[in-house]
Amino acid sequence: MERLHLRPRQESRTGHDCQFCRQSDPDFEKRAPMDKLISSKHEDVATGHVSENGYVRHRLLEIEIRLATAA
Repeated sequence: MERLHLRPRQESRTGHDCQFCRQSDPDFEKRAPMDKLISSKHEDVATGHVSENGYVRHRLLEIEIRLATAA
């Protein structure tokens, strides 16, 4: 088979649970699996979340922690 006919391998999504969310969110275990997942290329930051819902929940936790330390 010629090289031009070969398809490039598609990268599979791998990752890990967000440790920041795991420590900060008491309802972390109730989240959908995709909302817990961080892309393998990122650290435990909001932008690393695979789903938009995970991103938003991470940001809300950051805000809650900032408000608690300010008070």
